[in-house]
Formats: sequence, structure tokens, C-alpha cells
Amino acid sequence: MKEIFNKAKEIENVIIENRRYLHMNPEVGFNLQETASYVKEQLKSMGIEPVDCGVIDEKITVKYRTAGFPNVDASTGVTATIGKGKPCILLRADMDALPIEENSALEFKSKKKASHMCGHDSHTAMLLGAARILKAYENELNGSVKLMFQPGEELGFGSKTMIDDGILEGVDAALAIHVMADQDVGTVEYVKGITSAAMDTFMLKIKGKGGHSSMPQQSIDPNMIVTQLYTALNLLPTREISPKETVALTAGRIAGGTAANIIPDTADIQIGCRTFNINVRNHLSDRIPEMIDHYVKAWRGEYEITVFSTPSTYTDEKLCDELLPFIKEIIEERYVIENTTPMSGTEDFSYVSEKVPSVFLKLGAGSLTSYPMHNPNMVLDESVFVKGTAIMANCAIEFLRNKGVKQL
Repeated sequence: MKEIFNKAKEIENVIIENRRYLHMNPEVGFNLQETASYVKEQLKSMGIEPVDCGVIDEKITVKYRTAGFPNVDASTGVTATIGKGKPCILLRADMDALPIEENSALEFKSKKKASHMCGHDSHTAMLLGAARILKAYENELNGSVKLMFQPGEELGFGSKTMIDDGILEGVDAALAIHVMADQDVGTVEYVKGITSAAMDTFMLKIKGKGGHSSMPQQSIDPNMIVTQLYTALNLLPTREISPKETVALTAGRIAGGTAANIIPDTADIQIGCRTFNINVRNHLSDRIPEMIDHYVKAWRGEYEITVFSTPSTYTDEKLCDELLPFIKEIIEERYVIENTTPMSGTEDFSYVSEKVPSVFLKLGAGSLTSYPMHNPNMVLDESVFVKGTAIMANCAIEFLRNKGVKQL
């Protein structure tokens, strides 16, 4: 096993200690004050100077507030650079948790009603571990490594807040690793090209005219409009998209009314649409708002719409081929698996992969029969964290060695 893996093993207890602390103290959303402070303290203890990174403009704040999210007035991303000059590779970890109460007997169980059933605590711990190794090798780096600790991945926009603040300036390539609870321990999977689904969410508040159920002619029924939309939008992919394409359209929230004999004044519907093909996505992104507008107006209603969009993550084939040998220096070749099916979930590392050549890896931390990600019973095998740390550090060092000229 390569020297870098041995270096990672030497700090395995530190990696796990950091992960457990973060696991017990999760924060949700963009404003992760405690988590960001912990990350910065850890970096400073290694002799690495952290920099705050992340901006949210007023339009985004209003948009999330309108959708019912807590106020998102700050993005507490953290970045730091090890080494200097070009080329530069970025390593990404997400820090935010989920609004899910953990259901486990772990001694380091979450202390809050939120939890890291997303695995982001381990991503942060692995990147902190990689930073420790890279700092030790700093004088040997043929270029620089930029660290990206991002908030708000679960809200689909956290990486964008850091990109808008300039984190990708000077970056030539990027790498992210996501642990998977329902993938065999120690396996690494990758997909060249489109790696994850795009996600477009349409949140509607429909305004009708409330009244007595015995006199429907005096009312405008928003519940009826919602049900019409539900049926029409679910039919849309079956008639305007080829059966060869994948579309997952779901109305995950429908709400309206308080009693059987009352036609309500308002109703809500929230629709999520996941796609892989950019042309399919563009078509549905045009047609869904168009159908909403026509159906609501046909029944004399009014509406407000809030749209959230996260593109597909894309793994650059050339960069992937460059990094694979370095991954296989850490993980035995038979456990490094090329997949041909993108994951149906959405990853906001996509914003990074739109701007610079990127690779997204999935690291197995369980088994096919384990509780999956986002389940309150999800548990990760901690033995894989050292592997994720070593992969990031080794890929960064060797990428720079292949591409760079040592800076004097």
C-alpha cells in the first residue's frame, strides 16, 4: 500500500475524532457557524490559514424564505490553500446536515433534532485529514491544493455561494468524494460523463376564492386547480419525452383546506423533476411553468411560483482517466468500479463541475442491505474514512506532480 495511505492510517484516530464531533453537533443549511468555526480551528492547528468564503444576495434570501426555509442571510463556507502557484486542484467537502432526528444507539449520536444522515460529517473529516497530510508534503507540491468546505449542499446551492465568492479562481481541476451507506465497504464507484440527476423544483402557492361548499359557483377552488395540475404534470413526461429517457417527476407536497364543507382560499403544491438529459431538462423546464400558468388561469386562479434548480454533476472523462491510477494506488483495482448509470440523486458539486474539469467518486461505507442515506437509522463504517482521506491526498499530490512545475 502506498506511503500516503500509511500517512492516513497514522492519523486515522484524528479523522474519526473529528467526524464524531461533527456528527454530534450537526447544523442545517447555509449558516453553519459552529461547524465552520470548528473547521477553521482544525486548519489553524495544522498551520493552514482558513478564509471565509460564500455570498448570498438578497434575491436568494427572499427566494428561500418564500419557500419556507429559515432565513439564509449568510453562507459560512471555508477555504484554504496549501502550496502555491499553478496548477491548482480543488478538493471539496460539504458540511451541512439534514433536518432528520437520528435513530441510533451510537455513543456519538447527534445531540440535536438534526443529523448527518447525509454523511457530510465524514466528508469534512476526510478533507481535514487530507489537509493534514498535504500540509506535511507542502514543500514537495508542484502547485497548489485548494480546500473547499461548503455549506448548503442539501439545499442545492451551497457550492454556488462559494463560486460566486471566487473560490474557483485559478482552479484547474476538482475532486469530491461522497460516502454511500448502501454501497459495499471500501469500494469506489465512478461514472464518466453525467454523474447525477439534475433537480428542478417548482413551489406553487395558488390563490383562489374561498367559500361554502354548498355554493361552489361563488368560489374559485384552489384544491381543484392543484389536482388538475397534479394529473397534467404527471402525464407530461409520458407524452412529450421519449420512453428511452429517464424522468422522475413527483409532487411531494400538496396542501389545502381545513374541512370538508369549506372551499379554501389557497392551496400549495410542490413538484420536483429529476432528469439526466440536458435537452429533456430544458424542455420540461419550459413546459412545466407554461402548463402551470395555463391551468391556473383556466380556472380563474392566481399563483406565485418559486423555482429552485440544480444541474447535473459531470465527471470529466480525461481527468477521470488521469486520477484513476492514483485512486488504485489506495484502493485495490478490483474494488474500483466504473458504473454506467448515473445516480438518481442530485449533487450541488454540479456547479463546480460546470466550471472546471471535475471527478465525483462514491465511496462505499456499508452494504447493499444497509439503511440508505437520508434514513434516520443510517450508520457508516468508520474504517473507510482513512481511505477517502488517502484518495484525496494522493490524487492531489500526483495530479500536481504530473501537471506542475515546482514553484520556487
